[in-house]
Amino acid sequence: MPEPDESAHPDHEPPKTNTIPQSRTHLASGRPLRSPTFRWFFTGWSITMAGSAMSPVALAFGVLEATGSATWLSAVLTASIVPMMATMILGGGIADRYRRDTVLRLTSLGSGISQTGVAVILLAHQPPVLLLPLAAVNGIFQALTIPTMRGIVPQLASGGGIQQANSLLASARNITRLLGPSAAGLLTVSVGGGWAIAADAASFLLAGACFAKMSLPGLPPRTKGDPTMLSELRQGWRYFSSRPWIWSVTLAFAVFNAANMGIWNILGPVIAVSTIGADGWGLVLSARGAGALLATVVMVKLTVRRPMAPALSLMTLAGVPLILLGTGANALWLAASAFAAGVAAEFFTVAWSTVWHTHIPERLSSRVGAYDEFGSSVSIPIGQLSVPLLAAAFGTAAVAIAGGLLTVVAMLLPLLLPALRRIELSTSKAN
Repeated sequence: MPEPDESAHPDHEPPKTNTIPQSRTHLASGRPLRSPTFRWFFTGWSITMAGSAMSPVALAFGVLEATGSATWLSAVLTASIVPMMATMILGGGIADRYRRDTVLRLTSLGSGISQTGVAVILLAHQPPVLLLPLAAVNGIFQALTIPTMRGIVPQLASGGGIQQANSLLASARNITRLLGPSAAGLLTVSVGGGWAIAADAASFLLAGACFAKMSLPGLPPRTKGDPTMLSELRQGWRYFSSRPWIWSVTLAFAVFNAANMGIWNILGPVIAVSTIGADGWGLVLSARGAGALLATVVMVKLTVRRPMAPALSLMTLAGVPLILLGTGANALWLAASAFAAGVAAEFFTVAWSTVWHTHIPERLSSRVGAYDEFGSSVSIPIGQLSVPLLAAAFGTAAVAIAGGLLTVVAMLLPLLLPALRRIELSTSKAN
């Protein structure tokens, strides 16, 4: 697309794309897996996702095994998420300023080392307070990794290959979400949570070795007249804040994440204990994962010319499981609604990622993505803290139903913007 004039009046229409720059014409436009660079990235991504899927179960049981205290587990999780959110924007600036393959190698190495430290502390039965700085370091590495991942796909694929790449990556993520927790549970039961964390550490190091095999185009050398990191972050903010079609979706998902992480993750098990039981709740979670996996497989081949209206409309289905949870529905209805919500969520994820990679300039992708990630995720701790208080005041059923209805409204509001509804996928990408 033409380079935007950052000093001009904000353009509220989604930018138009044009031809692929000559330096990018070597990228696979139809089948990303034909590209060796993408294959190495895909392998490293899959290994990273497998470790990340194992980590929550392994860490939770490892800390509880070592301390017997839910307070310590909460402290370790907080020690990770707070630095991650605090440095997310900076991570976007770094990912746009330096080679993304180099950033991924360093963050994978750093995450592997920090997780190794966690494993050693758990296995050696050292004081749990030592886990806190390692958790903070790991959170910072995650803050660097997430924006880098957001911006790297356009450097690996082009044209129709961008959606296929996003679908393949999402499929790998969903497969690991299905298998990773079970693998972590088996490791924890058989050899202990510390060894499960050690396996997670090894996954980061192995992924880093895969990323080291990648070869992305080099960046032009920086000169004295180049903008500072702060000015580049301001440029990313101007781009993000001047395009309602981006920040309206960010705000919608801030509401969704607060409701989903608060109500589904906290009230869901509480309600399930007295209604469908733990086995029924496991069925519901598996159904959601199966729906997500099905959607990503279908999206490898399915292309919707104007995807945002159907994607956000489908996302209203994500509110249905919350409503049914509040009405005391049986396991079958909850599983069916969770399956549909999983389909909707991954359809949206692939569509949004593809729109992002075809309409956001590559040079700004990680910075703008960092603002998107921060804005949509900063509400999660608010939801997790407020939902128990609201449930105590108004009852779990009322809070679950209200959260579901709020999710439906939040997903529909961005569609009031004509610019968002008109966004088209093209066979080219922003530069």
